[in-house]
Amino acid sequence: MDLLLLIPIAAFLYLAGSVRILRQYERGVVFFLGKYTTTKGPGVAFVPLGFAQMKRVSLRIVAMDIPAQDVITRDNISVKVNAVLYFRVLEPSLAIIEIQDYLFATGQMAQTTLLSVLGQVELDELLADRRKVNEILKEIIDERTDFWGIEVSAVEIKDVLLPDGMRRAIARQAEAERERRAKVISAQGELQASETLAQAARMLQSQPASLTLRYLQTLTEIAAENNTTTIFPIPIDFFKTFFQRPDDAMAAPHPVAAPAPAELQPEPVAGNLSGLDPAEQLRRLRAAVQAGPGTETKSE
Repeated sequence: MDLLLLIPIAAFLYLAGSVRILRQYERGVVFFLGKYTTTKGPGVAFVPLGFAQMKRVSLRIVAMDIPAQDVITRDNISVKVNAVLYFRVLEPSLAIIEIQDYLFATGQMAQTTLLSVLGQVELDELLADRRKVNEILKEIIDERTDFWGIEVSAVEIKDVLLPDGMRRAIARQAEAERERRAKVISAQGELQASETLAQAARMLQSQPASLTLRYLQTLTEIAAENNTTTIFPIPIDFFKTFFQRPDDAMAAPHPVAAPAPAELQPEPVAGNLSGLDPAEQLRRLRAAVQAGPGTETKSE
């Protein structure tokens, strides 16, 4: 009786040990007597205990951190770059049969590919066009891991560590670029302003009264600030239109006055006053002036 009871119990334990439960995201690669037979899951899978073996494989996307790698770019600049690799198992049988440890192998493949690809790009391209570099890395890693039944979803460069000297050089370059743009924008503004001012000057020149009105408007704006003393030079040409009469332009020029006749001009005071004292000279000059023209001063 005991033997008859042990047989069902042993059979139940054997069947219970042969049952495997696979989750929704898992697949089971079954080997019967060492030979691959099928891939099972999800749900309940029967694997004969002692005759078959099953390897579980997860189909979820794996986010693998690629450690920082010392990379020398094409322009001979040493940087440290780390990235993130996103992949998942597409064929569980290949991931178990073709490679011993697909997680470790995929990580090593990503590191070596990162070194080889970044060594062919320049630093400016690495910093400014990361999307292009990420696409190149994804295509290369996906192509090499396709034989392992692995599909690469994305490769993203996470951080680029630059030396301190290179950071300062890039900062100076960026500052110089901003100064250049500021000078170009300022020059373009001056050019546009000068063109506008030239156009305004031509319009004001066509109408002289508009220049006077502009001048009066400026005086009004200055007069609004009572706490400021302003010296505003006024060209006399501004008032020429106000003081000129309409008939002045048609008037004839004034004749030049003719010189007076010789008989009407006063005769010079003749005489030799040298040798006399200053008082006597002054007296004789006064007498000559009182006597009128034609009087000569005689020396004694």
